[in-house]
Amino acid sequence: MTSRLDHIRRVRPPGTPRGRRAAVWVPSVLVVLIAVASLIGLTIRPDGQDKRGTADYVVVAAAAGLRWDDLDPQRTPALWAEATKGSTGWLSVRSAHQVTCPADGWLTLGAGNYAAWDTRAVTGRCPAVSPEVTRPDAIGASVTAQNTVVRTNQDRLPYGTTPGALAESVRCTVAVGPNAAVAAARPFGRVDQYAEALPPEPAKLLSECVLSIVDLGTITGTGAERQEAVAAADRILARVLAARPDRSTMLIAGIADTDTTSRLHVAIAEGEGWDGGWLTSAGTGREGYLQLIDLAPTVLAVLGKAPPEKLFAGYAATVSDGRTADPAAAMQGRNNADQRAIAQHGVASIFFAVLAGVQVLLFAALVPVLMRARRHAGPAAPPLPPPRLVAVLEAALVAASLAIPAALVADVAPWWNADHPAWMFGGATFVLMILGTLAVRLGPRYRMTLWPMGATAALSAVVIVVDLLTGARLQLNGVAGYSATHGVRYAGLGSVGLGVFVAALLLMAGCLAQWVGKTWRPVVLVLVGGLGVVMVGSPYLGADPVGAIAVTAGVCVAAAMSSGGWLTFPRVAWAAVGAITVTASFAAFDLHRTALEQGTLGRFLTALGSGTAGPAMQRAATANGQALLDSPLSLLALAGALMLAFGQFSPWGGLNRVYGLHPALRAAVAGTVVASITAGIFGGTALGVAGAAAATAVPVALLTALRVLLHAADRTPPPGVTEGPGGPLLRKADDDELTVTEQAG
Repeated sequence: MTSRLDHIRRVRPPGTPRGRRAAVWVPSVLVVLIAVASLIGLTIRPDGQDKRGTADYVVVAAAAGLRWDDLDPQRTPALWAEATKGSTGWLSVRSAHQVTCPADGWLTLGAGNYAAWDTRAVTGRCPAVSPEVTRPDAIGASVTAQNTVVRTNQDRLPYGTTPGALAESVRCTVAVGPNAAVAAARPFGRVDQYAEALPPEPAKLLSECVLSIVDLGTITGTGAERQEAVAAADRILARVLAARPDRSTMLIAGIADTDTTSRLHVAIAEGEGWDGGWLTSAGTGREGYLQLIDLAPTVLAVLGKAPPEKLFAGYAATVSDGRTADPAAAMQGRNNADQRAIAQHGVASIFFAVLAGVQVLLFAALVPVLMRARRHAGPAAPPLPPPRLVAVLEAALVAASLAIPAALVADVAPWWNADHPAWMFGGATFVLMILGTLAVRLGPRYRMTLWPMGATAALSAVVIVVDLLTGARLQLNGVAGYSATHGVRYAGLGSVGLGVFVAALLLMAGCLAQWVGKTWRPVVLVLVGGLGVVMVGSPYLGADPVGAIAVTAGVCVAAAMSSGGWLTFPRVAWAAVGAITVTASFAAFDLHRTALEQGTLGRFLTALGSGTAGPAMQRAATANGQALLDSPLSLLALAGALMLAFGQFSPWGGLNRVYGLHPALRAAVAGTVVASITAGIFGGTALGVAGAAAATAVPVALLTALRVLLHAADRTPPPGVTEGPGGPLLRKADDDELTVTEQAG
């Protein structure tokens, strides 16, 4: 009897207020409420207005290679007039080939999905492919290679494309020119109405069918040669405009590239309902941007016809307001997105290569300093590293961690218009890195152990959050963002930004969690992490459901580990249950949206249910392989992993001591690893997200390890007494006393 009473007293001491016992449940309840609130935030989508015109006829006039800098009010009056009256945008001409040559572009137009004329690799200029067209009668024609092309796309390419799907969706089509015949042909090769060139009186021909496709020519070369080709295309367009049927919509497009340099091209829609504004689509989610695969759905939407089930990969274009009336101000000069995208491609490769090289050299220089900073038990030990060397290394590590956020902010300046864009961008980024480092260094709590990590993470997170709240303008065609010419992402949070955001968010949450008792640490991590999940997954902000799922998994792991102790099976199980619950709930909400409003997760699940998800999975696997081999971010991820392993498992690393003193940091690092790897694998970027996360997190983690090693003999306050995140303030008096003690020893 006595032993049972003692057990009861140990479990529930007499005199303990019931309110205090009940307070034990408060953190768990708050975690659940935060998770529910985050899920609700993910499902909120701003009201959209699908504005587009309708017509009885559609005329598609296309020219391979036509770009916005080719247009001029004097040399191309017809094109300029259409751009002034109509709605305009930048056209990304991605096809089944990495380089979209004219034949691939025309075929993709007619398929409404990523297509390729053949599987040959393109080197240098695009090959001159002149499709053979036979005339079995005086009305139509036949593309003789169509059967072979259909088999190639069905059997040898991963997109499940059916060339001719657009023609099969309308009653009849007209093609003017052999290239236009490729787009207007049905899957078996038949072109309903065909003319080798525009006849002297084209009005009757253009009114024969609801859809007419006209080849304006191929724009190649430079200088006078290019200007003459554009002028010839403009003269053909002027004749088409004069003969177009009543109640018709004109779609004018630069249908393809002409060499291995991917560019952004002209997209104009003019007619009833297309009278100004930006062209956009659900596929891009960005005002002013269309994909080549969006043209076929747009044709059918204008004609009031439903797209063929499971065949089209694009979405019908819509119009959004806000474009200035002058095409020169909207599409050329400083606002020339094609010029910026070209500059971004070259500068980005240089920036990440330099960043990877600098961080590897910095890590190599840090290893001997960490080894000297460790306390040795023997009477003879190497001297501690000089304080000035430590100060320089700390500043270099903070600057390295801020490099990618600084590169994002540098895109505020129009460096792409400079004569030497790489030097302009590099100089702006370097200045911003110095300013960020000074902001961290001059902080009043800089000498606190975790201040550099927490402050650096906060600065990085603020940069991403502000960018997302203002429309992710710094990431589109930005060096640390994504390029519209790649045809993968046009809005929201890119893979590099996601890696920086995940690392910064969780490290900041880990530092904040050290302010509170271990019971409340999961609440802090879930609160901050829940806000991050909303920022990443909201269709209005990050627009990355896959990234939101990855961040959810990372936050759950971090919350489970934040209170200290081992990562036991119950903790892993609860973390998995939380991640699965949020993911499944978001997926359910996304599936119940209309097709045009679904995110990437909803589209993938829809394709999975219809049996067409195989091509998407194969494309993701191919993208992972290319990203793993091509990107310097892979080197950053591997170098960061090696340094974390050195810091944790070598006797000189110091990370084990950091994790022992600050278990919330161990949780934050583990959550970052889980989230970044998950996002990279399922997002098709391999180690891209992990590389950006490592570039942000590893330098400040090693800085913290160095500080802990240098101050391992410092006095610490009793349990429960703290001066902020990271425990005691590293006072200069303690440093001096420690130095004297070491010298005496």
